Amino acid sequence: MNRQSKRLLQRQGALGPDGSPSGARRGRVAGEAGRRRQAGPKEPIAARSVEYMREVRSELQRVAWPGRSEVANYTVVVFLAVVLLTAFIYGLDYGFAKGIIYLFR
Repeated sequence: MNRQSKRLLQRQGALGPDGSPSGARRGRVAGEAGRRRQAGPKEPIAARSVEYMREVRSELQRVAWPGRSEVANYTVVVFLAVVLLTAFIYGLDYGFAKGIIYLFR
């Protein structure tokens, strides 16, 4: 568990100041799922589907989407990593193949 998670749990009351579980909040941490209304089995599937889509939309609005320049930078980094790893594996394959051929001559 990292520091950020510990701080969040302390703010929610699940952890004490020393990091041990507090007596008041044993068991499950009260997150958004605990506060959310649970769809009952008698609720029609259409209503549950609409509620699900609303929740998906609200979560997607909270996402920090990368900008155009960030996507371009990440693409270049991934491309270079793929090229370098491919060259490294090719070099190993070539070297081992030459070594095996040398051993059996």
